[in-house]
Amino acid sequence: MAPRRPFEVGERVLLFDSKGRRYLVSLAAGAEFHTHAGFVAHDDLIGRDEGLTVHSNRGSRYIAVRPTLAEVVLKMPRGAQVIYPKDLGPILMLADIFPGARVLESGLGSGALSMALLRAGADVTGYELRQDFADRAAANVTGFLGAAVMERYHVEVRDVYEGIGPEGLDRVVLDLPEPWRVVGHAATALRPGGILVSYLPTVPQVTALREALNGAGFALAETIEVMQRGWHIDGQSVRPDHRMVGHTGFLTSARLLSVGS
Repeated sequence: MAPRRPFEVGERVLLFDSKGRRYLVSLAAGAEFHTHAGFVAHDDLIGRDEGLTVHSNRGSRYIAVRPTLAEVVLKMPRGAQVIYPKDLGPILMLADIFPGARVLESGLGSGALSMALLRAGADVTGYELRQDFADRAAANVTGFLGAAVMERYHVEVRDVYEGIGPEGLDRVVLDLPEPWRVVGHAATALRPGGILVSYLPTVPQVTALREALNGAGFALAETIEVMQRGWHIDGQSVRPDHRMVGHTGFLTSARLLSVGS
């Protein structure tokens, strides 16, 4: 029999109602979750297993589960636009993130990419220009992954355009408007065979990055775009959804060659 994992104080819980609306709640003893449909006592959730059904004081029904990373990313407090879940997965694959990988991430924003990297087992050094964004990223990361993850998450308020401190890195992952200014620093900081991945919204930015990579000892460069289209399935009625998550950004990856290659 699988071990029980009851909800605990301080844990995040996802509540969804009969219309599929989703609410992310941080559990606190004696607290209440309020909507126009009444309130649900947190104590009705604490100590109970996920998947349960609870009711508000007005009789509205909610199902409580632990949120996935994708759900947390879309619902968590933001200081900047997050990288969407449809792009987070491909970034992990393009960067080939593995347990123990030494990763330099710059442009932390709200911490969505940091969460994905850390949960994949990486040791992440994060550079962020703004203290408020750095604080929010760290708070979102610990809120989802727990305080112990900070042993592998080292956040610094500094400008990556001015240089990268660590050497022998396995990966450099960038969510910045001018990543071509980092390419030279990354070529010095990465080990031979290391991978750089960048997330950019426009074609001119991608073009500038690719030109910089070509002149800095990187090879095997590729740029992709990920689209996400859901499907409506209701009995015999099967069709694509009218709306889709289209362009969000271009993902560019490249590998650093050995000196003299």
